[in-house]
Amino acid sequence: MAWSIHVRSECLDQMTPDLSRLLRPKSIAVFGGAWAANVVEQCLKAGFDGHIWPVHPTREAVHGVKAYPNLAALPAPPDAAWIGVNRDATIDIVRDLTKMDAGGAVCFASGFRETDDGADRNTALLDAAGEMPIIGPNCYGALNYLDGATLWPDQHGGKRVKKGVAIITQSSNIAINLTMQQRGLPLAYMLTAGNQAQIGLADMASALLEDKRVTAIGLHIEGVGDTAAFEALAARAREKRIPVVGIKVGRSDQARTATISHTASLAGSDAGSQAFFKRLGIPLLPSLPALVETLKLLHTHGPLRGRDVLSMSCSGGEASLVADTALGHNLNFRPYEPEEKTAIAATLNPLVTVANPLDYHTFIWNDEKAMTATFAAAMKPGFDLSMLVLDFPRADRCSHGTWEPAVKAIVKAAKEAKAQTAVVASLGELLPEDRCEAFIAKGIAPLCGIDEALLAADAAAQVGAAWVTTPAQPILPPTDMPAENTVVLDEAESKFRLSNFGVLVPPGRTASTPEQADRAAEELGVGDYKLAVKALGIAHKTEADAVRLNLQSAAVVKNDTWVLIKNHQSEVLIEHMVIGGLVEIIIGVTRDPVYGLVLTIGAGGVLTELLQDSTSLLLPTTETEVSEALEGLRVAKLLDGYRGKPPADKGAIIDAVMAVARFAGAYSGTLEELDINPLIVCQEGAFAADALIKIRTRK
Repeated sequence: MAWSIHVRSECLDQMTPDLSRLLRPKSIAVFGGAWAANVVEQCLKAGFDGHIWPVHPTREAVHGVKAYPNLAALPAPPDAAWIGVNRDATIDIVRDLTKMDAGGAVCFASGFRETDDGADRNTALLDAAGEMPIIGPNCYGALNYLDGATLWPDQHGGKRVKKGVAIITQSSNIAINLTMQQRGLPLAYMLTAGNQAQIGLADMASALLEDKRVTAIGLHIEGVGDTAAFEALAARAREKRIPVVGIKVGRSDQARTATISHTASLAGSDAGSQAFFKRLGIPLLPSLPALVETLKLLHTHGPLRGRDVLSMSCSGGEASLVADTALGHNLNFRPYEPEEKTAIAATLNPLVTVANPLDYHTFIWNDEKAMTATFAAAMKPGFDLSMLVLDFPRADRCSHGTWEPAVKAIVKAAKEAKAQTAVVASLGELLPEDRCEAFIAKGIAPLCGIDEALLAADAAAQVGAAWVTTPAQPILPPTDMPAENTVVLDEAESKFRLSNFGVLVPPGRTASTPEQADRAAEELGVGDYKLAVKALGIAHKTEADAVRLNLQSAAVVKNDTWVLIKNHQSEVLIEHMVIGGLVEIIIGVTRDPVYGLVLTIGAGGVLTELLQDSTSLLLPTTETEVSEALEGLRVAKLLDGYRGKPPADKGAIIDAVMAVARFAGAYSGTLEELDINPLIVCQEGAFAADALIKIRTRK
């Protein structure tokens, strides 16, 4: 039979691979034995109405579907193929599919890049595929619940939907588990990326943005890989107004080790990951339940316009629980104005105190009309998300009868108040799956768990905020210059280089003899200023007894210089002491293999190790980002003035950070590490009291 040639619709300037035939196929070829037979079975169960073509050299049929002995016998080039044979045979089949212009393939076999001897085999697979898209290897495949195309060799818990969210994960087992959720999340796609030999996680997500039936995308990320692809994904998602959220593993040393051995991906530092995805407007959730609940909220309402939230419950215990749980989240339970309180109180028993969170008591329970009036009055002042805590009894032992008025009331009230509304269960199992689906159909987000609900609201607000701000510039890409040698610049040289970029440093001189120290002290105005003498080339000077402070005479400077030179066999730096310091800050830059240069700001001096209070940004950055990062630190209160002390010069801190950012950008190819600790912040000005720079050089 003559085969028709399929022309790819991919534009020349479009970087995203064209996965339309692979993910939304009209025909599916299946290769292999038992695992492949499962794929055929799952397609039949899902009601796939396209062609299924099992390919097997000896079998005449698979689950009642006609089988073909080889590729040449197929009626036409398949849009999608699922390949479940050994790794070497996989390469041969991929090569033949490419020659016949198939739409793409899922490669199930392992033993490629994730193994010590798999690099060459991985290269051969890519060569065989050419421009034909392949997913994997070392993955289960793809579930399309919109069209019933299940390129999947195992059972799964999803069902057909008309629209829904897409989830992409590198782990096939995580994917199976997510399809088994009973929280009412409508799944449109579940994709596994495996080794990402050709098609990366971000590329797959970008392709799904082109399906108008996808309402939100969730990513389970082990390794980032191509940062530019994620930047392109974020830009396209913003353009298409489809929110993207994720969960990133690799925060612990154990998780990073498992990630590398599992998918040959480099996880990158947690600080770099947090900074990178925040920059993109892709919130990272701490757990799978939080990811599922966030996707439900985004599917129902999309990103939130702000952070003002309302909580309503019939119990003071639940109201208190919501308020306490919210302490860990960036949400605002905006209080009511007096006239708003009056309107709400008119619908309630006089014993009820109107507040947010609102405990409306049980006086109106089982009274649909009264509950509707209360809920509508409470929501009408306008919140970005209005939540009703509603826990259903277990259906096998109890009745839902008296809960029906509350269900009908919240639906009516949400419509009347034109409010974005969620029903929240304090425990996940107290909001059954059928109730979740019914609420979504009515435009109400069902959220399982109070903490998960608040995490979801926070994440949805993050996306909303990101969409109304100017997108960040692409990060400075990591360089692959080999670290043949690294040199640590001493404090004097480090401060000199940083001062050329605008970092304020105390006036100072170096000396290698007591006589030079005597002259330096006179030049620096000893007596008029307190001086410090420090041995150079010592990382932790205090612990090494390599620093002398508060010196006020040339003779003392000369004597202490002689002692330090003798004890440490090094030059010394003599400089003015910084007087009037209010806060100490650390500014650091480290090189991350995935994200390039990571800039960190935090509590400095003795508080650095004690508080672990820091935040990270990627370069290039802006003054606005730096200011927001400062405000997020726990020591921010000290900057505003604390217990009678004057406010510190925030502008000088921002200037210092931006100067460091300029330095790092100029030395992006060779900078390995930079540390200013402490930056002493005064009422006016912020000065680098100590600094270290490590750079790469060639031998």
